[in-house]
Amino acid sequence: MVEPQIHLDPASLNPVEEKLRGPLEDQLTSALQAATHKISDEYAGEPVDAVTGKLLEQTRAGLHPDIAAGFSPDQGELRRVAEAIVHPA
Repeated sequence: MVEPQIHLDPASLNPVEEKLRGPLEDQLTSALQAATHKISDEYAGEPVDAVTGKLLEQTRAGLHPDIAAGFSPDQGELRRVAEAIVHPA
């Protein structure tokens, strides 16, 4: 099973976000991993695009609303996680 990790680009963060980067990365990673496990367990043959959308939706649902509103992951990386669910190694 894939265990995705979220790493924030320090250059894209404001000073407050930079100070909170570690805990924020931990929270985002935890929410994405929980979404990945749930979607993997419930996977029923959906296409990669649908799984990608579910990952984003479920990850945001696992976050505080303020954090979820600002969460915009790299779509290529999110798709890579979805592909690992659809086509497990």
